[in-house]
Amino acid sequence: MNSDNSRRDFLKKSALTTAGVGLGALAFPASSYSKILGANDRVNVGIVGFSSRAKSALIPAMLKHSKEMNFEFTAVSDLWSRRREEAVAYVKDKSGLTIATARNNDELYDRKDVDAVIVSTADFQHALHCKEAVEAGRDAYVEKPFAETMADARAAKEAVLRTGKIVQVGSQRRSGANYHAANQFIKDGKFGDIVAVEMTWNVNQPGRWRLPELTKQIRKEDTDWDRFQMNRPKTEWDPRKYLEFRLFWPYSSGIPGQWMAHQIDTVHWFTDIPHPRSVAANGGIYLWKDGRQNFDTMTAVFDYGPLDDKSKGFQVIYSSRFTNGAGGTKEIYYSNGGELNLDTNRITPNGGLSERNAQSMGMKANLLPDMALGEVVKTETGADTGVDDLTSAHMRNWMDCIRSRKKPNADVMAGYNHSIANIMTTAALRTGQFVTFDEEKQEVLAGGKVFQY
Repeated sequence: MNSDNSRRDFLKKSALTTAGVGLGALAFPASSYSKILGANDRVNVGIVGFSSRAKSALIPAMLKHSKEMNFEFTAVSDLWSRRREEAVAYVKDKSGLTIATARNNDELYDRKDVDAVIVSTADFQHALHCKEAVEAGRDAYVEKPFAETMADARAAKEAVLRTGKIVQVGSQRRSGANYHAANQFIKDGKFGDIVAVEMTWNVNQPGRWRLPELTKQIRKEDTDWDRFQMNRPKTEWDPRKYLEFRLFWPYSSGIPGQWMAHQIDTVHWFTDIPHPRSVAANGGIYLWKDGRQNFDTMTAVFDYGPLDDKSKGFQVIYSSRFTNGAGGTKEIYYSNGGELNLDTNRITPNGGLSERNAQSMGMKANLLPDMALGEVVKTETGADTGVDDLTSAHMRNWMDCIRSRKKPNADVMAGYNHSIANIMTTAALRTGQFVTFDEEKQEVLAGGKVFQY
């Protein structure tokens, strides 16, 4: 199975159009951006990292809305000369525009024709590239995971809040109408208290995040290995770590940052709880022994609840494997009255408290209604864009927010909070310790000690 297609199929299945669903800040009228920037004021966008994610989703998503919103690509920054050339050819083919190239972000931000940037670089670079962008006076769309260490997360959050720039993190579920409907149903008290959440992301893909042909072709002299490593420990040139970074710590946490960050973000959103109270996790490289350092299988158990009241809360169980695709991807919230299933987009009484079991304890039955989260509507996209509905809606929201200066659906705090959960899970997996979070120091503690690498 093609990994990009399987991921896109899932996102399409769970997405709803943002048009006409009455979700307030989810969709702004086209006229709203004229209140801040004139509709005739073009927003020039730079591409920071011409990655597969940028090519397959982010650039097509912006181009889909660029005419209406008056946005235009003007430049690309990438450390690898080949990627710069590919970006120029790709944008030319899709839009007819010829964009400029920059060998690094210093050169990009020296340009006067870049107002905002799309950051789609290696996982560990996102937060630092976000910090660079806003301090250079640019708004930014920053792919998730937002950060892989707390030092990077804190630095990026401080820079965004200080500069007041518009930053949206690529947690595209926050622009899905079904997710907004779920959030509202829970916040309205109709669901009842969450008692448990189950999340999975299973595939059978030995080639996931592998690029064997490219690793044979890339040459150190055609890129900037020292600049690529940023604040990570300096090591000798390794084409696999450059191109297959998702398999190697500390360049990526792998599954927690790539997949779990998407799903765990909804827990924070639906509950307004910023992070887990604790995490225990286990994993290993059980099958795909190809030199990777990040696990091919993992399970994490989270304790969530009010940070100041341990008598209330619920458990989240997250599991993922690369070695067998059974079970696929699921996100199910449970209350005493039933379940809210974000795979089927239905609320049902499944598992709720039946009359028989309630009566035996002198209680009343508690069963949720059987209902859809909302009408599933396919968002029309051009046949050649390849962009999924959620990413399209999420990009549109960012573009709207640049115009209106409104808060994005997934702002910097959403990214900061999912990063805490991500880093706590990574710490539990890499140390085998019980992990908590120090509120005062804003540090992840593994076995009582600060976790970094």
